[in-house]
Amino acid sequence: GGLLHPGGPPTLWCLDTPIFPCPLVKTAPLDPSRNYLFGFHPHGVLVAGAFGNFCTEATGFGELFPGLTPHLLMLPFWFRLPLFRDYIMSGGLVSSDKASVSYLLGHEGGGQVAVIAVGGPPESLEARPGALTLQILSRKGFIKAALQHGAALVPVFSFGENELFHQVPNPRGSLVRAVQERLQKLMGLALPLFHARGVFQYSFGLLPFRRPIHTVVGAPILVPRTPCPSHQAVDRLHATYLERLIALFEEHKTKYGVPPEKHLNLI
Repeated sequence: GGLLHPGGPPTLWCLDTPIFPCPLVKTAPLDPSRNYLFGFHPHGVLVAGAFGNFCTEATGFGELFPGLTPHLLMLPFWFRLPLFRDYIMSGGLVSSDKASVSYLLGHEGGGQVAVIAVGGPPESLEARPGALTLQILSRKGFIKAALQHGAALVPVFSFGENELFHQVPNPRGSLVRAVQERLQKLMGLALPLFHARGVFQYSFGLLPFRRPIHTVVGAPILVPRTPCPSHQAVDRLHATYLERLIALFEEHKTKYGVPPEKHLNLI
């Protein structure tokens, strides 16, 4: 579960042991009479920042954005598993299929936030400390959904997301990567081979390293409702979104430990 760290920054806790600080950073107000589509970047190994900030009140989403209810989108595969389906739904997760997204973004009266990790499972295979690669250039489905429902687009960058785990080397063209990509095509999900720390100090395990995550929520891009958007309209909005995402990253990167000479690698 998540609790606020007394007298300090918001922190996720597990068995009374702090895992990592995970503050949610607000840069602009969001009108609760609208529906929103948050584009979350980067995916990371386990989308930890998105879960902590948008599936719990550990970091005070309700106080920062009153009147809005966030829903993290997850691959439909996980909703086919008995019991696990009920567990993830209890945390507010929603299937990322078109019907579920349309239900959220078409909600009368606004107040709903759909949060999607745009890079999806393939981007998790790029997740390792220092990585700034985003798979986004060909991903335009979320742009089309925003247009169809007139939902405001909000870029979100989670600084530190890729610092939580190490991953077995899997460069493109390697046997490990080939197997991972094959499994992804067959199952629809990626299987990054990751490791971090154990229960005891310095031991090997799967607990995330104690690295801070700062999830920065950008300003909204207002989108006109366009039930049948043209390819040109989708491309224009996608270009605008990329500009805003890059600007958000560049504005905040040095505050959260990214060297000024490093930039996003969009593929």
